[in-house]
Amino acid sequence: MEENLTYEAAYKELTEIAYDIENESVSVDVLADKVKRASVLIGYCQAKLRTTE
Repeated sequence: MEENLTYEAAYKELTEIAYDIENESVSVDVLADKVKRASVLIGYCQAKLRTTE
């Protein structure tokens, strides 16, 4: 994970990935990479939220 990644940046990127997938603007060739990236970002956001509890 990038050292300078923030929760806000991760959430924004996740939102963009979700939008692209929902609007079918992602080709099948890059879909797997987008899903993998989204999984990493979700894990990062979950970890950040857990540390705030």
